[in-house]
Order: sequence, then C-alpha cells, then structure tokens
Amino acid sequence: MLNHSLRIRKLAICAAMAIALALPSATSGMFGLSGYAWAQSEETAVRAPREKPSPEELVSEPEAPVENLLDRPPEPLFSDALLPYAPATQGANGFPAGASEGVLYLMARLTRDTEPLTNGLVWRIYSETTNSDGKLELVAKSEGGNGEFRLDPGVYLIHTGYGYATAVNRIVMGRKVESKMVILNAGGVKLNAALDQETPLKANVKFDVYGMEFNERGERRLIVGDIPPETIVRLNADTYHIVSRYGETNSVVRADVQVLPGKLTEAMLYHDAAEITLKLVNEGGGEAIANTSWSVLSPGGDVVVEATGAFPSFVLATGDYEVIARNNGRLFRDTFEVKNGDDREVEVLASSRSDKAAPAKVN
Repeated sequence: MLNHSLRIRKLAICAAMAIALALPSATSGMFGLSGYAWAQSEETAVRAPREKPSPEELVSEPEAPVENLLDRPPEPLFSDALLPYAPATQGANGFPAGASEGVLYLMARLTRDTEPLTNGLVWRIYSETTNSDGKLELVAKSEGGNGEFRLDPGVYLIHTGYGYATAVNRIVMGRKVESKMVILNAGGVKLNAALDQETPLKANVKFDVYGMEFNERGERRLIVGDIPPETIVRLNADTYHIVSRYGETNSVVRADVQVLPGKLTEAMLYHDAAEITLKLVNEGGGEAIANTSWSVLSPGGDVVVEATGAFPSFVLATGDYEVIARNNGRLFRDTFEVKNGDDREVEVLASSRSDKAAPAKVN
C-alpha cells in the first residue's frame, strides 16, 4: 500500500473586501489576482438617458439558476456586440422621446455587505422562451463592471458570471428605466501544494475543482480543471471537492474545501512523493543503456506507470515499488523505495550472462 498524507490549511480573509479574482479567459487558460475592488481600473463612462439609479436601490436576491437550459452554450439570436445608446432627443423625464425600448442597468456584489464589483463580470441577457433546439436565445452580452442594455418590452433572464460564480434572475421589462443589484453570494479559493512546510510545489502540479454531488454514474461534476498553483478561483459559496495531482502517475491528494461568501479561502494540500529517474546500467555509475522499456509496479503487481527510454522520470507517491527493465530481448527485475521529497536516480544493473539482475542501486 502506498502511503501519502493529506493535510489542509485554510485562511479566511476579511469579508469586507470584494475579492478581485482575475478570470481565466477562454483562450489563455491563465488565472491571476487583479487587486481588490477599490484598486481596480475604472470603467469607461457610458452615456445614459438619465442619472443611473443608486446601487442601494432595488437590491434583489438571486433566484434559482435555470440549470437545465444554461448548462450548454445557447445559439445567439444576433451579434453579442452591445449597441451604443446615445439618443439624440430626450423627453421631460430624461428618457428618449418616443422610445419603444426600456433601459436596464445591472450591478453586482459578492454579498450584501461588500462594495459593488467594478470589473470581471460577464452579463448575458436571454429571452425567456427557447428556440427550436430547446436553447435560450442570447439577446445581449456585456463584460466588465456595471451592465447597461436597451431591451424591447418582455420577460428576460439575467445570467451574471463572476469567474465560476453565477446567478440567474428574471426581470420583466417595459418602456422605462430598470435597475437591478445582483447578490452573487460568492467567494474564492486559492490553491497551493507542498511536500512539507518548507517545500512548496510550484511546478508539475495541477488542481481540479468538483462539485460535491454525484451523478447517476457515480461521478462528480467537474467545475474547472488543470489549475496551476497560486490560482484564485471565484466560486459560489458552497463546499467543493479539490483534487491535487503532482506529476502524472499516482501522487494524488483530495480534500473538501468550504468557500464562504465574500471571503478568500487559502487551501494547501500536502503530497508525500518524490521524483524518480530510472537507469539500466552495466555497472554502478555507468552509462544508461538506450532503447530500454520500463514498467513500474505496485507491491500488489498493478502497473503504476510505463515508459521507454534511457532516463525515464516519474513522480511517485511514497512506498515500495518493483521495476521491470526490458532491453534487447532480456528482462531485469528489481525493487526500490520512494521517500517523501527524496528525488533521486535508481540504477538497475544489467548482467551480460544472466537475466537475473542485482538489486537496484540508488544514487
């Protein structure tokens, strides 16, 4: 049995701060921290038909998300580009004379107690009806901070995205100005891994974030995967299943982490593992023999990893292993042990007269 330990440390940061977690773009796959809300860049001012409503007005709790319709990308009804709104004439109430559309202002907060978010938001406006494919029609989209839309009278669904935190609200639009403050009830988690208190892991480590529920196949829903260390992920307040993978073999650590609304949780997952390099040599300290095929087995005989080459390297969880080297029709079998943080070479000695190799030599 391979032994590895899991320890986790969580630190909650003040709820009065809005978490400015830089969102990964669909193309870059990168994450980062853009600063707290009060230090974020200002949005370009948009000309409005009248003074924007106060963020304190019409604060609404998010409604239940329409998951069965929003779990796949809808077909846009028309371009995602938001048309500029700059009416030439205005009525006495500040609204364009003879206008047939309403104006919708949208703002969002992490919680009721935090400041309105000024960037990192993605607003999508959907019609409430579905098309022939059963998808919601995307009417308009805006990214950045506050959202402003011109909409025909009717019923719409407002999808608010902030990282992987989302909320869906329903609104009935007429020919007037409407304002809505969306409460996301969201926070963030910052993920890191280490071998011990003094040995953080910065490379060859990835994280996956899953929901807690299992589907009919007994699988959890993957929310976001392949996250590098030091990444801050925005999420709805909830408990999540975190998987940390060090290397590509069997060093895997799991933990359940709670994300609190308006707070940043720091999670450190600890691996018990080391990087091992294998060499088939004619004598100790000799040159590695090329064109060698390798199999690393657990004590129970299960294949852990296979490779071909003179110097294959793997990250392996701590424990005992058996290694099989195949070269020029001959087979050499030995054992070795992996200790936490002890990166090293393991030499397998080849014999020119016997297929029975000497015990593996560790450098």
